[in-house]
Amino acid sequence: MHQDSTLDILKDALATLGAGFTDLPPHTETADPAAISAVLREVAVRLQDNYPYFHPLYAGQMLKPPHPVARLAYQLALYMNPNNHALDGGRASSQMEKEAVAQLAAMFGWTTFLGHLTSGGTMANLEALWVAGRLAPGKVVLASSQAHYTHGRISAVLGLPFEAVPVDRFGRMDTATLEARLERGDVGCVVATLGTTATGSVDPLPEILALRQKYGFRLHADAAYGGYFGLAENLGESARAAFDQISGVDSLVIDPHKHGLQPYGCGCVLFRDPSVGHLYKHDSPYTYFSSTELHLGEISLECSRAGAAAVALWATQRLLPLTPTGEFAGMLAQCRSAALALYEKLAADPRFMVGLPPELDIVVWTVREGSARAVFEEAARRGLHLALAELPGAFFGLDTERVSCLRSVQMKPEHADSAWQEALWSLLSNATDAITSRET
Repeated sequence: MHQDSTLDILKDALATLGAGFTDLPPHTETADPAAISAVLREVAVRLQDNYPYFHPLYAGQMLKPPHPVARLAYQLALYMNPNNHALDGGRASSQMEKEAVAQLAAMFGWTTFLGHLTSGGTMANLEALWVAGRLAPGKVVLASSQAHYTHGRISAVLGLPFEAVPVDRFGRMDTATLEARLERGDVGCVVATLGTTATGSVDPLPEILALRQKYGFRLHADAAYGGYFGLAENLGESARAAFDQISGVDSLVIDPHKHGLQPYGCGCVLFRDPSVGHLYKHDSPYTYFSSTELHLGEISLECSRAGAAAVALWATQRLLPLTPTGEFAGMLAQCRSAALALYEKLAADPRFMVGLPPELDIVVWTVREGSARAVFEEAARRGLHLALAELPGAFFGLDTERVSCLRSVQMKPEHADSAWQEALWSLLSNATDAITSRET
């Protein structure tokens, strides 16, 4: 783990923060520095019992280290510990949230919208489906069979019927089956996933938008994982077409704590029509009297929320603007390039079987001999951390119902570097050979 060279930057920023409160009477913290130091050393030892999520050799799940500016801004804000539910608890951080969320909305082509940060994608999706349920009470929610499991769970919590729509061999929602279901009626909302968390598949949004025109349902885009990829210059034709039309959906979610370089938890929900804000109307006896401006708690189901998350996101987007030709967009293109490079190496190697090519930065494959789990465990022993997945055999052109697969999320920009690509490949290759020789 790299030694943190940014602590002096934080110290300087704390001095600047403190300069804004010099008119207050002095007070001293009563905490014992020696006791704190002892506890922190104990915490550091306990945290060693983790996978190296920050390192390029961790290429399994969607774990991306926060950008240094996000870490520092979050830490700086913690000295104030703002609460972005009401302006009383987070005046400056609420304004920063509004500005950061507006930048996210602009990335999707919206200048008029309603939205706010959440504690994560699940809460963001819950709010979107809650609005859909209020607008079409009791009607069915549809999502693909590869959509995140949270949609079925959320629908149950909200008391809404939920049905899964089959996918094609590329993991995308099958629009012919979707239309057949729409013809039967009683559908209130369709969830299009722009980047499934298992394979990174992008649902065919243009076709789904055309079906909405015909059948009149509400359309929600779950772009929690994949949303930022609209900035990448190297998407394939199908994914590019989907992201180019994302402004046409009714609501969407994106998780800055995935590809947005933020600490957990930081999600965001956006609505194209600001008038849905009336659905949140509620009375509070004490939190909304300090200002006539909009309090974020007035358009949110959550109450207390971390203002520090908004500060960190604002700082990151200030340093790395959400522009198609900027440094941030380049990082996303690198992640996709890394996934394509890994896919091509796997496809050319007779030891492996690949199926659907990566649309974003997730690669899935299986082994022809031995077991995927055995390779997964052997790779981990050698320092390469992957993930396991159970996917439809059709993704690999097989008749079997399910296939045990290996899965890698190439979400660190270092994964595009040839030296790291070779290091990952060598570890995977040697682990595979070790399992093959052991089992033959």
